[in-house]
Amino acid sequence: MSMKFHDTRKLGEKGFTLIELTVSVSLFIVIMLVAVGALLSLVNANRKARALESVINNLNITLDGIVRAARMGSKYNCGGAGIPDPATGANCAEGGTTFSFAPYGSDDDVQAERFVYTFSNGQLYRSTEGGSSAVAITAPEVSISDLTFYVVGTVVGDVVQPKVVMVVKGTAGDTENTQSSFYIQATAVQRTLDI
Repeated sequence: MSMKFHDTRKLGEKGFTLIELTVSVSLFIVIMLVAVGALLSLVNANRKARALESVINNLNITLDGIVRAARMGSKYNCGGAGIPDPATGANCAEGGTTFSFAPYGSDDDVQAERFVYTFSNGQLYRSTEGGSSAVAITAPEVSISDLTFYVVGTVVGDVVQPKVVMVVKGTAGDTENTQSSFYIQATAVQRTLDI
């Protein structure tokens, strides 16, 4: 026995049946939910990318400032804030967590005029008064896991121009979803000829 379905609409009547209307509205709702979900995901990803970009820019500006000041400075010292002995220098080829130098225009032999950069507790600190009153110069969203300063060429009369290499590793971002690992290396060579 075969069943035949008949369209109960009369010829010439226009419109939709209740079933057709329900199916089309349901399809529209499903498509809109998917589209709105995708849009919200894109907005969230954009927000995370901008926050991370801001944090990384802060770190880059910090490192550029150190490099710029170190290029113009002299009497590099790794591992301490003191003034290195010109005869022996203060090379630190194995690396250290503290780097100091006499800034441009200062008296090279005055301890209180030295810039000192120190890595401690996941932050990079700077003191412009020979090691006292250090201030964090990296954003709180930047967590440095390892920072090492390598200094060579500090002995007067050697054949190596004084330079410092900074190697920084860590994560940036304030939440687990926005965190990103970084590995940055920066080099500064003393401009004053010392070979």
